Amino acid sequence: MSSHEHSIDPFRHDHIYLGEHHERNERKTWAVIALCSAMMVAEIVGGFFFGSMALIADGMHMSTHAGALLIAALAYTYARRHAKDRRFAFGTGKLGELAAYSSALILAMIAILIGVESVSRLLSPVPINFDQALPIAGLGLCVNILSAWLLRDDHDHAHGHDHGDYFDDEAHRHHGDDRGHKHDLNMRAAYVHVIADAAVSVLAIIGLLAGRELGLVWMDPVMGIVGACVIANWSWGLIRAAGGVLLDMSCDHKLAARIRERLEIGADRVADLHLWRLGPGHNAVIATLVTADPRPASAYKSRLAEVESLSHITIEVEVCPDSHPA
Repeated sequence: MSSHEHSIDPFRHDHIYLGEHHERNERKTWAVIALCSAMMVAEIVGGFFFGSMALIADGMHMSTHAGALLIAALAYTYARRHAKDRRFAFGTGKLGELAAYSSALILAMIAILIGVESVSRLLSPVPINFDQALPIAGLGLCVNILSAWLLRDDHDHAHGHDHGDYFDDEAHRHHGDDRGHKHDLNMRAAYVHVIADAAVSVLAIIGLLAGRELGLVWMDPVMGIVGACVIANWSWGLIRAAGGVLLDMSCDHKLAARIRERLEIGADRVADLHLWRLGPGHNAVIATLVTADPRPASAYKSRLAEVESLSHITIEVEVCPDSHPA
């Protein structure tokens, strides 16, 4: 290696912007896939053996969530294995958002299918075997509760937030914290899939009990419509959050304000500022400063050294056109 190459070595760095718990979340997702797949196979095989369409239908429904979880798991694995691939200009941190966006679309399609089927059954009621359907819904609920426990985010649960906040970075900034930009949206997508399935199971149990005990057969499809609306709402929130990251949309006004405050000292002024997310807990910033007293870019970078989550900083310095050399 030439002396010139050695001289620029200190300025080189990797672009690995994976989440803090990337490998742990990857293991969790594969574990839940194994659990859901076992449940899916048991229901479908049991349905064929016992002649139960309800079991087969629930098994096929479980397969859609297993497929969505597989997208999340493969995204984790690919991002980890290719983290140092220089073809990715800013690393593989956004693969999680791409997987989350894809999962959200699947979730939206599931909501539409549940809604259409529920409306169809409301208009044209079909016989329901309550005694057979209730245990299936109960078993599905247990599997989804276990899956949700495996996919839980310890950081967020410690703060007592519910799943509704997972998609609203503005809500986190309103509370004066930085959890919004640290969120692993891929894990959120996997978590919402099992929570959605659990919610559908709860609503199904309510509808089935109302039908069996009170004779309100119409409650079953009505609960299906309610579940479809809830899932659609979660899906839309996830699409907004993941889509915003994929399009490099930055709404973190507090972080941008902190950067400006630290850079604008004396006569230094920020003329242009670009802030975007690279991955869970990682942001990049490009700032153009105009000043009458230019300093090396490293001096301005040092002002941002204590700003959490800034993993890639690029500074451009322009001399103020109105300044006059001494």
